[in-house]
Amino acid sequence: MAVETHTATGAADAAARRDLAVRAAVEQGLVGGEEGAQPLVCLLDVAGIRSSAAALTSAFAAALAPGTPVLHAFAVKACPLVPVLRLLAECGLGCEAAGPGELELARAAGVEPQRTVLDSPAKTVAELRGALALGIAVNADSRQELERLDGLVAAAPTTSPIGVRINPQTGAGAIDALSTATATSKFGIALRDPGARAWIVRAFLERPWLTRLHIHSGSQGVPLSLIAEGVRELYALAEEINAAAGRRQVDTLDIGGGLPVNFASDAQAPAYAEYVAALREAVPALFRGRYGLVTEFGRSLLAKHGLVLSRVEYTKTTGGRPIALTHAGVQLATRTVYAPAAWPLRILPYDAKGTPKTGPPVAQDIAGPACFAGDLLATARELPELAPGDLIAVPDTGAYFFTAHYGYNSLPRPAVHGFTTTASGTVRFAPARPAQSLPELASESGAAFRDALL
Repeated sequence: MAVETHTATGAADAAARRDLAVRAAVEQGLVGGEEGAQPLVCLLDVAGIRSSAAALTSAFAAALAPGTPVLHAFAVKACPLVPVLRLLAECGLGCEAAGPGELELARAAGVEPQRTVLDSPAKTVAELRGALALGIAVNADSRQELERLDGLVAAAPTTSPIGVRINPQTGAGAIDALSTATATSKFGIALRDPGARAWIVRAFLERPWLTRLHIHSGSQGVPLSLIAEGVRELYALAEEINAAAGRRQVDTLDIGGGLPVNFASDAQAPAYAEYVAALREAVPALFRGRYGLVTEFGRSLLAKHGLVLSRVEYTKTTGGRPIALTHAGVQLATRTVYAPAAWPLRILPYDAKGTPKTGPPVAQDIAGPACFAGDLLATARELPELAPGDLIAVPDTGAYFFTAHYGYNSLPRPAVHGFTTTASGTVRFAPARPAQSLPELASESGAAFRDALL
């Protein structure tokens, strides 16, 4: 009951901060209806991000044996913004990078190599050599990558912890494209393929420098029980390797992330405490201090704390259905536009002054600016009827939405601002990413090489 009350209070507080931020964004000119005003802006709730980070660290700290080494590495791909990585580092989190670009962002945020993990199924020799030189943890994704590491480790000693990613082949969740533990997943070394388990054990025995095992079996649409089953497989394999080695060769388990997010309301569910409870039930020995732990959460830390705010530019009625034309579409909510059933988003209506809009509900489409018919954030959504100059807010977009811009129609990247609120209701905004200017967009599209193909 206490957890439910805390969750409800947190959701109410977040909703109150959101309403304050929308009104302040209008009043401070970040978005609005006047000519020349920005029609689109994206916001991040700093207090909400801090709260998520604290919920993660405290849930594990309460369950782990005292003194257990643990690194919570934020999955950079979920929100690749340097100020966000810096904020999370200040909250005690490291970074999990899936390539050289994300490693550079972590470095720019001041995250130490020793608090950084490199995961990717296609690491180049240069990427591996660079990570090993810095002492960044590396998880090999395949047999061939492990063979590549053999040569690199022999050529230059490293302080990098090195592990192997396994695919427990425990099954898919509700979204096939995000299910990483299927029988044929591209990630990791398949644990249940014929001979694979014995090969993995031998690979560790032949390489004393292999000290970690890695898994990532969770994601949106994957139930906690299935995630926990994958972690149980990982733990059992570590025990088998250590028994065969006659020593504690595997000392750290990287259990990945992938906690699902609730997109239906402001409630943050499931909570990290629920995730830890599921792990304690499935793998109680995980928390006894025998192994250090690494986690790699992304979406669950940031999604609930992002907001897209767009002006309604026009409205029309077609075939008897009202349509609101906005500036928020496929460039920000790519997954929702192309897979609306898997990625539904809420739409919150506000008037031109940033006040929550009320009125009789009317089924209407919320359309984006892109030049194709499917660019819709919502279809036949029951909302107070929108009018030009009104605003729509799209919550739960802090991960994998506006931070992963899709350049359809050369729509420029919008500005991102973090916001904080005071006890008196004052809202302060801080830039996290500037709006992309049209000259910058042209430059990225080869303007300097205009005549190169003539």
